[in-house]
Amino acid sequence: MSPPVRAGVLAAVITLIADQASKLWLLYVLEIARHAPVRVTPFFDLVLAWNPGISFGWFQSESPAAQIALMVIKAAAVIALAIWMARSRTWLATVSLGLIIGGAIGNGIDRFAYGAVVDFALFHIEIGEKTFSWYVFNFADVAIVAGVAALLYDSLLGAPAAKAP
Repeated sequence: MSPPVRAGVLAAVITLIADQASKLWLLYVLEIARHAPVRVTPFFDLVLAWNPGISFGWFQSESPAAQIALMVIKAAAVIALAIWMARSRTWLATVSLGLIIGGAIGNGIDRFAYGAVVDFALFHIEIGEKTFSWYVFNFADVAIVAGVAALLYDSLLGAPAAKAP
C-alpha cells in the first residue's frame, strides 16, 4: 500500500471514529433527546434530528425498501470510491476520498443501526425577529463536504503533472 493510500485509509478511519464517537456521546452520555436544544454559542446549538433520507434530508422515506435501496447505493458508492482511492496519484485526492469514505460509512452505520442518520449540529443566526437556520448535520457530513471540496480543488487547480491521464 502506497503512502498516499495509507493516508487515505487513515483519514477514513479517523473520520469514522470521530463521527461515531460524537454520535454515541450525544445520544447516550449527553442524552441529547432529553436535553435538546443545547445552546453552545449564540449561533450554534446541539439538537437531535433523525434523517431517514440522504444529504440535506432529500428523498426521505422510512419504508424498509427505501432504506435497503439507500444502503445498497451507499455500499456501491463506497466501493467505487475505495477503488478510486487505491488508484489515486495525489495525496490531496487520496485523503479527500478517505474523508468521503469515512463519512459515508459513518452515516451508513447510523442507517443500519437506527433506520436514520443522526444529525445534531445546527448553525443559525437571528436578524431582528427572524431566525435563519442551516441544515442540521453531523461530523460525517462535514468530512464528506470537505472531501468533495478538496477533490474539486485538486482536479481544477492541482498540479497538472499529478493529474491522471
